Amino acid sequence: MKTTQSEAGIEVTSERRGDGPPLILLHGGMAPAEYWSPVVPHLDGYTAVVPQRPGFGTCLDEPTETSADDVLNREVEYVRTLVDGVDGDPILFGHSFGALTAVEAATEVTVGAVVAYEPAILPDDYRAKADLADRMQTLIEAGERREAVKRYIEHVLHPDGTDDLDAWLAEWPIWPECVDLAEAVVRMNRAVEQYRLPNSLDVPAPVLVLTGTDGPDFLRESARATHEAVPHSRLVEFDGVSHGGPTEAPELISEEVDAFLRSKSIAFP
Repeated sequence: MKTTQSEAGIEVTSERRGDGPPLILLHGGMAPAEYWSPVVPHLDGYTAVVPQRPGFGTCLDEPTETSADDVLNREVEYVRTLVDGVDGDPILFGHSFGALTAVEAATEVTVGAVVAYEPAILPDDYRAKADLADRMQTLIEAGERREAVKRYIEHVLHPDGTDDLDAWLAEWPIWPECVDLAEAVVRMNRAVEQYRLPNSLDVPAPVLVLTGTDGPDFLRESARATHEAVPHSRLVEFDGVSHGGPTEAPELISEEVDAFLRSKSIAFP
């Protein structure tokens, strides 16, 4: 484990695995650091930097009244601290909320490349009706924290429904401990609901945007919009892969990531 502290006082602890160009892995909402365990063995030519983040990020420690902008800004500063803690310009590989953070951070921080798997960005028509944060907040205020987190899981992880959510949760490694993150998840969702993708994102580094045909339609739409908003990007869609692509098809996705980086002479000039 390595611990790095920024000038702003943000402390980051990360695990380093492998040897090669630094590859910072940013997981999505509520996922543990172990989310990347299936991916790392397929990227053994890189130094995988896996942050040991509480919940989905440092906004877990923010006060309840933190604004949506503050949440994302805090995440960007967290990434900046990770970048400052490695030699050279690292590659950012983010999933879902981590992908949104990676893309935003790359507008302010110098990185070698960005890989974004289905960034947690809502299309305008979808965002106009999004109310998950409010529904979760209402349940929390009613003392139903567990139900609030279940609504998130149901809406984000199982948008097409599941026959038995309780049975699925019983097998989920972080349930029910993740209920402690209820307020943080509300803040994250509010940040996502209020985020508007600009027509153009000033990301100097090459960007690989990934999506799967079996994921939510709105995230596939947002992946395409992200691809169009950044100047140096490539879009790849995987047949039969869902929103959990990095853990669902780690070898397939890692091969695409490695090929992209090699084609840009980023990882191995």
